[in-house]
Amino acid sequence: MWSALLTSNTQWVLMSTMVLGIAAGTIGCLAYWKKQSLMSDSLAHASLPGVVIAYLLFARKDLYLLIAGAAVSALLGAVFIQTIRKNSRITEDTAMGMILSVFYGLGIMLLTIVNRSAGGNQAGLDSFIYGQAAAMVRSDVWTMIILACVSIMIVVMMFKEWKIYLFDPDFAKGIGLSLKGMNVLYTLVLVTTIVIGIQAVGVILIAALIIIPPVSARYWTHSFGKMLLLSALFGGLAGAIGTAVSTLGSGWPTGPFIVLFASIQFVFSLVFGIQKGILVNYYQFKKRQKLAQLHAQGVGK
Repeated sequence: MWSALLTSNTQWVLMSTMVLGIAAGTIGCLAYWKKQSLMSDSLAHASLPGVVIAYLLFARKDLYLLIAGAAVSALLGAVFIQTIRKNSRITEDTAMGMILSVFYGLGIMLLTIVNRSAGGNQAGLDSFIYGQAAAMVRSDVWTMIILACVSIMIVVMMFKEWKIYLFDPDFAKGIGLSLKGMNVLYTLVLVTTIVIGIQAVGVILIAALIIIPPVSARYWTHSFGKMLLLSALFGGLAGAIGTAVSTLGSGWPTGPFIVLFASIQFVFSLVFGIQKGILVNYYQFKKRQKLAQLHAQGVGK
């Protein structure tokens, strides 16, 4: 393991997945409190047809072009979700499910067409479904790190605005904070985090990396600020440890290991978390039960 980690490319990949995990955990907190965790899954799946269409238009696998295609496709999916929700009786979660299915189905159909074309099966676009972090080169890593850091800085520098926007939108409107502008900014940072992560962990697993860390962090604190820090920490650790362990075997997929370690963190938090963890709830239940018994004995006397 250590000999694999000492290689230059592995170190760069590990750094990129760690930064990706931090960004995913940070942005995931916004999605969690906005009650739009499914949005990340929908937009991740909606990005797949954009990747394939970008390849079809330019006939080359250039990361910048594929990321741009994925971003356009994901943003289009977000627009469709909002349009359906505002102009019909369909609920937001139903609209998300519809866009997820339709866009992902379209992406798989286009991907099948590309793979059956001459030289198309050598394009490696299948890696965007499940991720292939080991295939990233240094330029890919730098792109991922820079865009992830930009997303993180937007959340950190606008911490007060995000807090007001998420927890008291009426007050935010009263002080002149544009809810529409914050919605657009939220969608942009979410889409950015998704499209930079699909090469590393894939369109299927990037949603898990956005959803699981904030849920895990919620079991440890009620504070929004502390939850942001813990979620970023959990995401970063999952990215780093998952990548490191995947180097132990030949051809072991990085994305699934990252999500696996994020899931282990969730199970640990679920059991031992000091805020509504299973053990804490059990202890509090037993304490209340004992107090009730003592009270009943006192009344009986």
